[in-house]
Parts: sequence; C-alpha cells; structure tokens
Amino acid sequence: MAVDVKETMLTRVRYNRIAPVYDLIETLAERRYSDWRRRVWSLVTGPRVLEVGVGTGKNMPYYPPDIRVTGVDLSEKMLARARRRAERLGLDVTLIQMDAQALDFPDDAFDGAVATFVFCSVPDPVLGLREMARVVKPGGRVVLLEHVRSEHPVLGRIMDLLDPLVARLIGPHINRRTVDNVRRAGFIVERVEDMGARGIFKLITARVGDSEAGEEPVASKEEVA
Repeated sequence: MAVDVKETMLTRVRYNRIAPVYDLIETLAERRYSDWRRRVWSLVTGPRVLEVGVGTGKNMPYYPPDIRVTGVDLSEKMLARARRRAERLGLDVTLIQMDAQALDFPDDAFDGAVATFVFCSVPDPVLGLREMARVVKPGGRVVLLEHVRSEHPVLGRIMDLLDPLVARLIGPHINRRTVDNVRRAGFIVERVEDMGARGIFKLITARVGDSEAGEEPVASKEEVA
C-alpha cells in the first residue's frame, strides 16, 4: 500500500490552515471530550508510548507521569502549538513532524500507542493503523478514541452525504468505519466502548498480535457494542 502523496499534502495544508483556531473551534466539544481523554490515558501501558496525531497537544494534561511520550503529527503548525503547550505544562515530550502512514521508527519501538480523533483524517486509515501496529511491540496495547459513521440508517446516510463538505472545510471524514479498519490493519480488538451520541463515538482498545505465535486478529469475548 503506497501513500497518496497528493491527498496527504492536502490534509497537511488543511490542518495548517485551521491550526490557529483549532482549539477555539473545539472549546465546547472539549467539555465532553475531557473525561474521555482521561479515560483513554488510564488505559495506556508504557513506558514508551507513541501518540499519533498529537495535534495541538490536547491530551498532554492527561499523560501519566510514569510514561515517555513521543508525539507525531503531519502539520507543523499544529505541532508548534503542541510545543508551546508542553512548555506551559512543563512536560518532557518528544514532538516530531511525521506522516502516520509512513512512521520513521523501527519495528517494535514502542510499548503502546494512542490516537484520539485522528484516523478520521488520515488519508489511508488502514495504512496508518498498520504502521502503528508495526512500531508497537507484539502484545502492546493501542487505545483509540474516534468518531465513526453511525449505524443508524438515516443518520449514517446523512453523514455520507455531508462527508465531502466537512472533509474539504475542516479535514476529518465523518463516515469512517474505524472499528472495521482496526481489524483490517491486523489488530486484535479487545474492547469497543460506545461513548454515546447514537454510537458515533467509540473507545477502542486493541493489541498487536504476535505473528510468530500465530495469533489471529479477531475480537475477544470482552468486546461490547
């Protein structure tokens, strides 16, 4: 699977454009997301953790003290704001401009990984997820907080119709089937939590299988709708 260079560049341009107002745009949404972010980071296993799509650093206040975070993002302007946030919080975090679809890390470089509201924006989400699986060691936990296409027949169709406009204006695709994409990328899905809003928000906990042990990427009995 090759990176779509044109679409990736367009995504970078979009997020560079909205970086100065990104936090302002999501002020109201963060009242809901803050508790979810805290829940995400309570599930993270370290000590070496990769945050894909670190953005402006909204997760930084929730980083556990006993982990070492490396954050990557496609947009240099989003990263600039993340660096300023890290300085304000006094955090020692490594921040690197990098494409999630082509992570410049060796295999098994991290003990775990996190992404929040990211794989709605990665041009090829399965490619990005496979890269995440590659750089996390076998058995490592990956925690994703994502908004996905609603399974409600009417709402889902509305999201399909609005998706091209939303993606063009602010970047994310609102009709991604991210749980399916996680499986397609080869993860073992352990749990899917419905965070509300007609199933649009999902908290996905998965782990990287050990190919040498012959583990199959199937959902465990713990999975819930």
